[in-house]
Amino acid sequence: MRISELSARTGVPVATIKYYLREGLLPGGERTAPTQSTYEDRHVRRLQVIRALIASGVSIAEVRKVLDALDDPPASPHDLLGAAHAAVTPTAEGDIDTTAAESLVERLGWQPGLCDDSLVAGIARALNTISQADFEIPDAVMSAYLESSRRIAQAEIANVPTDSPEAAVRYVVLGSVLIEPLLLALRRVAEQVASAERFGPGAPPTN
Repeated sequence: MRISELSARTGVPVATIKYYLREGLLPGGERTAPTQSTYEDRHVRRLQVIRALIASGVSIAEVRKVLDALDDPPASPHDLLGAAHAAVTPTAEGDIDTTAAESLVERLGWQPGLCDDSLVAGIARALNTISQADFEIPDAVMSAYLESSRRIAQAEIANVPTDSPEAAVRYVVLGSVLIEPLLLALRRVAEQVASAERFGPGAPPTN
């Protein structure tokens, strides 16, 4: 297909496609004339990944990391998952005590070396922020967070495609970037439903 057709199929303007080509984010097409190239379905898939990441607020530099994982994926599915997560996980500056975070994620089955240190550090920073606000998560609520996270992760990993590394990376990366806002929105809707059930009209009186 011509670049105009590629633009029509993906909804990406021709000028933007040319920018991605110049930046090396999108591989070049097959040259058919000095000023013309043809493109394939793989270009459509690559553009879909790029646009989804950018629309979700991922920087060009982070997009490059994702594309590197797509182009040179690790052999192990577990390492592939780590590379995909690393591509969309911001790098935090400075050291942090992860003792409390490690104690928490042990309840998810975590052991040293089982996942990226940056992810555990991210939990440690979140716990610090919660502590600094003098906010305490009840044990029952934290247990619900952990149980729900474990169930979600198991369902997601069970559905990671195994037919190709590219499909697996797309699933993990786009799942991380696109699904996390959905999970947050679902949680808020569920909270309002639960609130209505407890406090709304017709709800049992509270003591």
